[in-house]
Amino acid sequence: MVDWASAFIEPNVAMFRSSARCSICYRPEKAMPRSPKPKQKPPYPFVLDALAPLCPEVRGMFSGFAVYSGDRIVCMLRDHPKAPRDNGVWLVLSETVNPADRTLRREFPSLRSIDLLAGKIGHWLLIPADSPAFESEALHACDLLLRHDPRLGRVPKSRR
Repeated sequence: MVDWASAFIEPNVAMFRSSARCSICYRPEKAMPRSPKPKQKPPYPFVLDALAPLCPEVRGMFSGFAVYSGDRIVCMLRDHPKAPRDNGVWLVLSETVNPADRTLRREFPSLRSIDLLAGKIGHWLLIPADSPAFESEALHACDLLLRHDPRLGRVPKSRR
């Protein structure tokens, strides 16, 4: 015999009467909601530690984490299994800086364009995570950001 009272108490279970017998059926459309996925943490925590005096705001963006200082986006941290060649610290150059600037290339020898952007956005450049000097270059970028270097960061159109 089916316990009808429990069928009305539990929202995930419905009672159906077949010609032969009564049964309890699971109704997935009334299933309990799934627990949310655990939040991912930004990669390269040493970068955020170094930028702590700026009180950076970190937001998920595309396949990484955008780092803002006030209204300016200053970099993105990316460590994703898809397109691992573009993992690392994506620096955002200001409107006044030419991405081919030689002084920038001297300060960041491993700096290169981002393959995922296919040359469409030239003011984002990558310090690749697989570079032997990755950590020292990333920390140098943090030092420049702490000194409010005018070459780094820009206010995105959405925040203007």
